[in-house]
Amino acid sequence: MTNNILAKENIRLNTTVGSKEEAIRLTGSILVERGYVDANYIEKMLEREELTSTYMGNFVAIPHGTEDSKEFVKESGISFIQVPQGVDFGGGNIVKLLIGIAGKNNEHLDILSNIAIVCSEEENIEKLVNATTADEIIAIFEGVN
Repeated sequence: MTNNILAKENIRLNTTVGSKEEAIRLTGSILVERGYVDANYIEKMLEREELTSTYMGNFVAIPHGTEDSKEFVKESGISFIQVPQGVDFGGGNIVKLLIGIAGKNNEHLDILSNIAIVCSEEENIEKLVNATTADEIIAIFEGVN
């Protein structure tokens, strides 16, 4: 994954969030701050969550916009939030890693497949949950080719 998609500035470590909605809003606000998406994208992320949960298992959620949110995406990017205490995503699903995605054109599919590869290994999840620097997070994702 190239650095402009997951930069150090896109990563928040040791975060505490009170709810699933707050977690998704924070994930989206990083994408907005960093210029990947318009602010309207956050509402589309929440809408997407209403349709079907973005919880993927293994303490990971991948919030992203609905199909019709593409107009709000300026360029592909990822936000990464580590929530060591976890946040309840409903149904007893606890999320410790939130990976927000904005994909331009069809780039989100490549981004998703990279994330899926990393997050399919429990060892990587543990490293991501316990990472203490943004560099550690980036190194884990860059290890996938």
